[in-house]
Amino acid sequence: MSTSDATRTLAGDAPAQDAAPATTPAVRPRPALSRLPRYVAGKPPLVVEGLPSYKLSSNENPFGPVPAVREVLADWDAVHRYPETTSAELREVLGEFLGVPAEDVVTGAGSLGALNQLLGAFVGTGEDGAPDEVVHAWRSFEAYPISIGLSGGLSVPVPNRRDGSHDLEAMAAAVTDRTRVVLLCTPNNPTGPSLTTAQVEEFLAAVPRDVLVVIDEAYQEFQRRDDLVDGIDVYRRHPNVVVLRTFSKAHGLAGLRIGYSVAGQGITQYLRQSSPAFSVTDLAQRAAIASVRHYDQVAERVQRVVDERERVLAGLDALGWPYPETQANFVWLNLGEHSGRFAELCDAHALAVRRFGDEGVRVTVGEPEANTRFLELCAQFPHAPVL
Repeated sequence: MSTSDATRTLAGDAPAQDAAPATTPAVRPRPALSRLPRYVAGKPPLVVEGLPSYKLSSNENPFGPVPAVREVLADWDAVHRYPETTSAELREVLGEFLGVPAEDVVTGAGSLGALNQLLGAFVGTGEDGAPDEVVHAWRSFEAYPISIGLSGGLSVPVPNRRDGSHDLEAMAAAVTDRTRVVLLCTPNNPTGPSLTTAQVEEFLAAVPRDVLVVIDEAYQEFQRRDDLVDGIDVYRRHPNVVVLRTFSKAHGLAGLRIGYSVAGQGITQYLRQSSPAFSVTDLAQRAAIASVRHYDQVAERVQRVVDERERVLAGLDALGWPYPETQANFVWLNLGEHSGRFAELCDAHALAVRRFGDEGVRVTVGEPEANTRFLELCAQFPHAPVL
């Protein structure tokens, strides 16, 4: 295109008719991209006349953040300023809250952002050109293979046990000299089971110390059993352990995208190096600080979800519907080939649930009215799940 034609185009005029057509070589993404699954977010509920709609597809906290957070959101007026890049004040608050050094905390855009920092620092292509390996359970958090592939690593999925729990023995056996990271999701999303302290300690004893073991605890606050692992306790004893947590679930800050990792400083120095600049907004930091400082109110909201979870599980028990033990804010229904029909039934009644192909359906514990409707639909459905 000539200079005069370019000027006409920028001004909104068409270029001269005799201009030669532009040719652009075909752009090609990285080959790995074509091999990666696509992340599928929980869909919103359909609008059905006469019925309030409820979203039980994304494991969100239906009761939202505490009032102090809402005050932060209403008063914040710094959209024209860059955030403080190290989240220094939030890390100090979290360090005091968790009883860990602030230097051991690295913030990210949700726990997934924190995981991506870790993969960016420790996983990629080796000097021999072969990919590093990351071992994880499957089915588990569906972003795992995507993030691993984008880092240049190779995803090594290990099937869950029939009850939806991690097969830790098989995961330990899958570790090779190319393994750099193992991901433990507890409670496991989407199936629900949690890991005990004894199970994790036994697993760590079987894994080389130069392999990073990530304990992903996005739903940690909803757990009530005393024998379940607490990643913060484990990281204190094992220098190769990294803990992931988030403000998206219990704190009700999913839309602000803020989470963090906790690890020894021999690890966090590299996580900070791989962190994208300004990835955690100032608004998210301020909201997270307010939420931690009012954690008693957060805990009250979490307990309301737990109470509703127990009511839902009791309702499923009354129907004779089996499900994997869940300590999270969701329940997994292993409906197999009937998963689509159940999701359609929920859609028809303004209830969004999360279907995973023909494997099963994950249902978030939501508002009391939504949970009641869910149980009513289960009672109508002719096919019970299996374990």
